[in-house]
Amino acid sequence: MGIEEFAKAVLAEDIGRGDLFERVGESRQAAAKIVAKSEGVLAGQPYADAIAAQLGLKVSWQKNDGDAFGEGDIIAYVYGESIALLKAERSLLNTILHASGIAIKAKEFVKLSGGKIKVLDTRKTRPGLRVFEKYAARIGGVINHRMGLDDCLMLKDTHLATIEDLGSFVQKARKAIPFTAKIEIECESFARAKEAMEAGADIIMCDNMEIEEIKRVVELRNEQFSHVLIEASGNITPANIKEYIDTGIDAISSGSIVHQAVWPDISMKIEL
Repeated sequence: MGIEEFAKAVLAEDIGRGDLFERVGESRQAAAKIVAKSEGVLAGQPYADAIAAQLGLKVSWQKNDGDAFGEGDIIAYVYGESIALLKAERSLLNTILHASGIAIKAKEFVKLSGGKIKVLDTRKTRPGLRVFEKYAARIGGVINHRMGLDDCLMLKDTHLATIEDLGSFVQKARKAIPFTAKIEIECESFARAKEAMEAGADIIMCDNMEIEEIKRVVELRNEQFSHVLIEASGNITPANIKEYIDTGIDAISSGSIVHQAVWPDISMKIEL
């Protein structure tokens, strides 16, 4: 979904058949300020701008996407007709809160990685919001994993259950997928990872694998398959990320960056 489509859909959902306040309220030129009531990292600017534009509002940002904010900081001023400001309030706030929550979680992981490994998001996104949520993750410093089934061939356990000869399948796949597309294979054991590397995988995903077993996978890669990238995934948290960094892998991926993100506290106040 494009940004303009997003804005239209968000407003249509909230306004429905029409804002009932508009039937009786008088409109006048007004300003509103969006204020932080907790600490966080801002994200969602282009989406908020698109929502404002749909209602003829102008936004003057005091913080930019990726900037940290603290309690009491003014994030933005919004100008326009008071009726339009009131219509936009919840849509603007929800959008900024949702994106900022993801950016906060992403930045936490990236900070803990210390630049030693890449931190990736996943396809565990809310239906219809993948582009939006992955944008927010990027603002927090995370690198996007694949956007969908069309930009990388990942063979998960469910795929592997249908494949009899992995080596033959990978050879066949090379002829069918784009030249620039990589093949990633999900592995739950050292034996599967060895098989996948021998079959010609570009990326090995160590899924819910024990730390010591991941170290064995890395050692094999370093000795025989130096071109292969190794990603770890599955229950990786801020509390245990250092254990994974120390294995020598190239990246970790975590769905929690999106689905466990917590919204900061932000509000909007009208000033006539």
